Amino acid sequence: MIPYPSKVELKKSKFTLNSKTRISFSPDLMHVADYLKDLIRSSTGFNLANNLEANKKNTISLVLHDTSEILNSEGYKLSINTDNIIIESRTHKGIFYGIQTLRQLFPIEIESREVIEELIWTVPCMSVVDTPRFKWRGLMFDVGRHFHDVETIKRTIDLLALLKMNIFHWHLTEDQGWRIEIKKYPKLIETGSKREDTKIGGWASKKFRGEPHKGHYTQEQIKDIVEYASERFITVIPEIEIPGHSSAAIASYPDLSCESKEINVPTKFGIFNDLFCPGKETTFEFLENVLEEIISLFPADIIHIGGDEAPKKKWKQCKDCQRRMKDEGLKTVHELQHYTTSRIGKFLASKGKRLMGWNEILTETLDRNFIAQWWMRGKRNVKKHINEGGEVVFSNFFRVYLDYNYIVTPLKKTYFYEPNLKNIKPEQDRQILGIEAPIWTEWVPDRDRLDWQLFPRLAAVSEIGWTIKSNKNYKNFRKRLIDFSRRLDYLGVKYADLKEVDPNPLKRIWNLRRVFKWPEI
Repeated sequence: MIPYPSKVELKKSKFTLNSKTRISFSPDLMHVADYLKDLIRSSTGFNLANNLEANKKNTISLVLHDTSEILNSEGYKLSINTDNIIIESRTHKGIFYGIQTLRQLFPIEIESREVIEELIWTVPCMSVVDTPRFKWRGLMFDVGRHFHDVETIKRTIDLLALLKMNIFHWHLTEDQGWRIEIKKYPKLIETGSKREDTKIGGWASKKFRGEPHKGHYTQEQIKDIVEYASERFITVIPEIEIPGHSSAAIASYPDLSCESKEINVPTKFGIFNDLFCPGKETTFEFLENVLEEIISLFPADIIHIGGDEAPKKKWKQCKDCQRRMKDEGLKTVHELQHYTTSRIGKFLASKGKRLMGWNEILTETLDRNFIAQWWMRGKRNVKKHINEGGEVVFSNFFRVYLDYNYIVTPLKKTYFYEPNLKNIKPEQDRQILGIEAPIWTEWVPDRDRLDWQLFPRLAAVSEIGWTIKSNKNYKNFRKRLIDFSRRLDYLGVKYADLKEVDPNPLKRIWNLRRVFKWPEI
């Protein structure tokens, strides 16, 4: 089982699933019951009927009720007996997570999309009482650098569900591509979703692919994906980068920048000087109009605005920015970014949404209702944010950035990461919301490469977020990964071989030059 549950008590004997097995559930659990039925039918061919009475012989019962054994809304109790299986929770979400655990206890062939004949479908008898360690267990998926289609997004969401992860942070805008349709500004797609070429081979390379790259999601596709994720109890959080990483938007509408010069969507990766100009009211008009459409598409109460890597050289030379600074009593261009963040935050608050951003948004006067995502440096500001009541998601650059190869970030290094801070008060632990692993896609052009980067490290991230610290054991995790990898085989996931995910330390040092050159897979 990955992630490993809180408490497992093994029993003797097994439960055997057959064509006469029934599912019992209340009407409001119909959609999670259907999910379980579809999972079972695909591989076994059993079209399980409903049983009106719970806990009867040869029945899988889904039961909503409160019990002191289930500690929170995501917790569940799974009881597998010779005669029946019972999944109990306070909520639909907990029932769904119980189903994921049951899924991993069936033979691996349960993942087959074709019926497998003459297999005895048994599950070991046991009792599992389980609840997650953190309430935020996420993946950030960048589709700006390389576009990934709807099928890949849904497949990724399915894999998150298998691992009991509950946040899909969707990085939708970048220098190299604007990926979401905004009806009020059609040029964002007509111009901003396309680039003439793409750098390949890593940061030190001078090679290009030699062909255009493009792609975007229509608003109907966005709605479909959000609903698909919701059915799997995954919240989709959109990210619209403000003020940096905005070259694609500026290529579409040059007046959004300080210089109002026409630029092309970049074909290289890195940090660019073209930012949204906060000295112009028209910039805020544009951003608020974009966010209005974003809010209409994403029911999540959080909108991520990025806020990282924003070089302000052009702001220093911009008459509009300097006038804004004078009018608002701002002394530095850094304060101008803080002004921009706060203004966008107030707009989002007026719409019932919370602002989230990378930890560069943190300042002395920041609204502590904003959520900070800590990726690199800034420890003092993060601790101050927590001390003053703010919430933080941990995304350590050196441990859970999954776009690096295994020489830079071995599996073991990810597994042992602990999202915590020294010298914070015990009552402040709840302000550490949890863990999120980013996958940036500069060098991730297709699904095979995505799989190799994500797995098996995403399994380690799921265990960071779910499994209590005392139950974590790397040797045991590696053993469980062997069976889990066979499950991934059925799901068509092209994961990294377990022989390559923890390279010898000396070999790692010798090959660190490969940080700048992405290896072929």
